[in-house]
Amino acid sequence: MRDSCKVSIILLLVLINGVFGDNPYRFFTWKITYGDIYPLGVKQQGILINGQFPGPHIDAITNDNIIISVFNYLKEPFLISWNGVQQRKNSWQDGVIGTTCPIPPGKNFTYIIQVKDQIGSFYYFPSLAFHKAAGAFGAIRVWSRPRIPVPFAPPDSDFWLLAGDWYKTNHYVLRRLLEAGRNLPAPDGVLINGRGWGGNTFTVQPGKTYRFRISNVGVATSLNFRIQGHTMKLVEVEGSHTVQNVYTSLDIHLGQSYSVLVTANQAPQDYYIVVSTRFTRKVLTTTSILHYSNSRRGVSGPAPSGPTLAIASSLFQARTIKRNLTASGPRPNPQGSYHYGLIKPGRTIILANSAPWINGKQRFAVNGASFVAPDTPLKLADYFKIPGVFNLGSIPTSPSGGNGGYLQSSVMTANFREFIEIVFQNWENSIQSWHISGYSFFVVGMDGGQWTPGSRAKYNLRDAVSRSTVQVYPRAWTAIYIALDNVGMWNIRSENWARQYLGQQFYLRVYTSSNSYRDEYPPPKNALMCGRARGRHTRPF
Repeated sequence: MRDSCKVSIILLLVLINGVFGDNPYRFFTWKITYGDIYPLGVKQQGILINGQFPGPHIDAITNDNIIISVFNYLKEPFLISWNGVQQRKNSWQDGVIGTTCPIPPGKNFTYIIQVKDQIGSFYYFPSLAFHKAAGAFGAIRVWSRPRIPVPFAPPDSDFWLLAGDWYKTNHYVLRRLLEAGRNLPAPDGVLINGRGWGGNTFTVQPGKTYRFRISNVGVATSLNFRIQGHTMKLVEVEGSHTVQNVYTSLDIHLGQSYSVLVTANQAPQDYYIVVSTRFTRKVLTTTSILHYSNSRRGVSGPAPSGPTLAIASSLFQARTIKRNLTASGPRPNPQGSYHYGLIKPGRTIILANSAPWINGKQRFAVNGASFVAPDTPLKLADYFKIPGVFNLGSIPTSPSGGNGGYLQSSVMTANFREFIEIVFQNWENSIQSWHISGYSFFVVGMDGGQWTPGSRAKYNLRDAVSRSTVQVYPRAWTAIYIALDNVGMWNIRSENWARQYLGQQFYLRVYTSSNSYRDEYPPPKNALMCGRARGRHTRPF
């Protein structure tokens, strides 16, 4: 009886909040709790979803509506964000502090998400309070519609691998370290699907081909992925079908997701699936097992080693990842029909990361602005025109050149349908990883040194991969083109979670004065109200 009441309530919420056409609905109920986990053999407090670590995966088809009722049984507020899901016209559902009020302890919130015009491999994660270092993450797979051609034969099965670095120290201790102005120590290990060395087995049939979707859900380090004795054919990156190059190993940076095809064409035995850290002095490694169904032999020899500190090979590999111009995306038209290289950007934004000390504490910044969470979500303050929460243009569009920094709830302005160039400039000695919510963008160039207008001569203006998360190598730059076709308040952030937590993020306000549902949905009827928006009312229907 209780379950039927819950379903009725959720259906009512869907009707109240509006429907997205006649596309199917998929319903989930998630209970967020603490629980004991032992991922590296040490008992620690994790964050579970329905008792699971990692959380349940989400399967959907292009344009499906996903209804997720989240019940927070933690002792502190909680939010979930959806890495790579574009939330078309609907930044209200993005699940970050700049757009959404946290779910209070003992309360619930129902996310209503449409995977509009998307395919591919993504993941979800908790976005508040360094919860990401405690779990509550899971895989999202968005499948193509049945009649939309896919540029490879259907694989015999589809596996997901959530790989990431891990700390034996509980997340709230790590959080206190950061808040005291100290950076994090090196991670203690690496996990695959929440388990350490040899903790997972993937069984394959000889001669058959399998799809592996790999996401880096860690908080601190880039990873390298490889399978002993096997090659991998890259077919998709964060929703874009790619040129099908073959690799023996793949670098997967923080926040990134890849799909590869692997054929079981070796002698029948067990083989290591290996994930190890990149660009770290101490290399951390973990394994799973690729098990041939007719194997009578376990793994043999040491796990194959991978690249470690070499940047040149990683940069070369990144440049080989290109967009498949003859493949369909979520619609039947080819991906390459959008000729981004023929459009002149209206302006250039240069974003430089830095690590200033502010008020005697370690902080991280973008163009000198170190983000602090406002007392009211920026999107709510913008919608209700609440003064004093943020100032437009509170972060400059290019670095000033100084080494200092300042605290700010930073918001950069942009106009709907602008086509812009963004350059990520990294003068630090560590690799950076950047994510833009609400969008995919074209990675047109990357190289070492200082970006200049002359760097455009080396841009790929034909088949650059389109994705939502990109790396920037030490003392190097990465340039992207992005069409601002999604109105809302969108988070641009470091995927290194210590840097994100201590300020290396800001929000891009993509604005139109049209005030039309055609361009942006109104706030959901069930939107939580907090801070200076408390007591406000959303739309009356």
